[in-house]
Order: sequence, then structure tokens, then C-alpha cells
Amino acid sequence: MKDIIDSFSNRLNEAIRKRNIKPIELSEKTGIDKSKISSYMSGRYKAKQDGVYLLAQALNVSEAWLMGLDVPMEKVQRIESNAFPTLDVPIEVPVLGKISAGLPILAVENIERYEFAPSTYMKSDYEYFYLQVQGDSMNLKIPENSLVLIQKQDTLENGEIGAFLIDDEDATIKKYRQDGNFVILEPMSNNPSHITQIYNIKERSVKIIGKAVIHIGQLN
Repeated sequence: MKDIIDSFSNRLNEAIRKRNIKPIELSEKTGIDKSKISSYMSGRYKAKQDGVYLLAQALNVSEAWLMGLDVPMEKVQRIESNAFPTLDVPIEVPVLGKISAGLPILAVENIERYEFAPSTYMKSDYEYFYLQVQGDSMNLKIPENSLVLIQKQDTLENGEIGAFLIDDEDATIKKYRQDGNFVILEPMSNNPSHITQIYNIKERSVKIIGKAVIHIGQLN
């Protein structure tokens, strides 16, 4: 959790510097007490969602970027046909620990904490959660210890990166391909010790947990 706080603090200080605004001026613009802003800047505390929104508005930066996510600093607006712009508002999603056999993916027993994710990468008809990457088997795409935002679904297209539950025990994130009865999970790493995993689905259980959407990279 401290890494997330540090990242928020670093981003806030960077935005204040780039926008050439003094903390007292930021306090006046947001209505947030100057002592709180000082605590945010020093890394003692992380702002709650309403505070993040006020700070991002005053500094004219993306809320998701301010929270430390691997997205552009500038505000993002997505305009779909016949639709209003969608603001890049951060939404809290659960961070899952080890996924236990027999439990629903988003069971309370699996949830370690909550972190923010940018709404521009999320669809209203899906559930989302974070998984933390352990090891370097995907480090060409996803840095070790990153949080990966997973869109919960039970199908994937060949070539997509997803999260999988093997034999109802171990969760893993790999590049997916299926050929007949064989599911092929490929690492994407500069470490040659990681090899492609091939499973015969008539003999082994390979469940698709969901599709990898974005990740929070190695935090400052």
C-alpha cells in the first residue's frame, strides 16, 4: 500500500510543479485544507476519491494518472457515436489474493484490498478486479509485481493476454492460444527459463478467469 501512496505523492508533486501552482493556491481552488495537501505531498496520506477528483480538476490532470496508474497525465475523454464524453474517473476495484478452489472469483475471502482503476478502460456490463503479477514470466509486457486489471470473462481470442486458473488451484497470467483440445499458455519474457505451457483440456482443468486490460506498472 505504501508504494501506491508514494506514487500518488510523486504524481501530485509533479503536477504542482508542472502547473506552476503553490500549495496554498491549490488549497483555495479545491477547498482542501493546506495541511492535508501538505500531507499528500509528503506521502504521509493518500487522498480519498473525492479529494483525488478535486485535485485532478484543479490541476487539469487525469484522476487515474494522479493515482499512479500507467495512463497519460492529461485528461482523457472518449467520445462514442451519439454519446456524451466519458470522463476518466477512477473507480475502486478489488485486488485479489490467491484464488481458492471452490470459491467464486470475487468472493470476499479472495479480496485483499481495493485500488483505483480508470473508468475509460472499463465496460458497464463486465466485472473487474486486479491480480498482482508474481515472477518475470510476462516482463516483456507486464513488469513484475504490477497490478493487472482483469475483465472477468470466460472466453478469449487467440493471441490475447488473460488470467487462468489451472486445476482450480493456481492463477497465472499468460498469452492465450487454443488448438483443438489443447490450450497453449505462452510466457512473454526475456528470461529463457520460462517455457510454453501446453494443457490437454480433456486431462487438465484450465479455466479462463478474464482478459488483461491494463496494468499499474512498477511504481515510483
